[in-house]
Amino acid sequence: MNDQAFIFSLQKGDNDSFRILIDKYRDRIYNTSLGIVQNYDDAEDLVQEVFVEVFQSINSFRGDSKLSTWIYQITVRKSLDEIRRKKRKKSSGLIQRLFKNEDNEPLFDKPDLNHPGVILENKEKANILFKAIDILPKNQKVAFTLHKMEGLSYIEISEIMKMSVGAIESLMQRAKENLRKYLYVYYSRE
Repeated sequence: MNDQAFIFSLQKGDNDSFRILIDKYRDRIYNTSLGIVQNYDDAEDLVQEVFVEVFQSINSFRGDSKLSTWIYQITVRKSLDEIRRKKRKKSSGLIQRLFKNEDNEPLFDKPDLNHPGVILENKEKANILFKAIDILPKNQKVAFTLHKMEGLSYIEISEIMKMSVGAIESLMQRAKENLRKYLYVYYSRE
């Protein structure tokens, strides 16, 4: 079945086509979300949210881009929304802690992250890298995640992020420089 026929079957509500779509994109959505939000549970929830939106919005998909590009756009948007939501929650938590007595403990420490594709003996290095990726500015983090973790080309990333290829190249260059600086500082402290 070609892409056009597949999209048409999705728009008609064909359950088998949705199962195929889920099988094809579940891991991609999870890995992209995980790379951006840096939290297993949030990434799992985002997979569900993305598929719900795809299911609810498939009839409005016009085919201006590839289906995969559209799904990545939804994934990136929802992942960035989750980060903003967590920051708002963290800010309100900070304000609440300012007004509590000394006996209250911090709400949560950020857990270490272990990407599913990382070999066991490299988990410590991967955690350091993920922490470095997490401090990148939003657009650098998204571009780096899509290129290095998902293997997307700069052209595909430019379509997803709605930026020029030159802008993506610049984001990737700055992301690499920032990661080098962070990792240099981290390893020079040891």
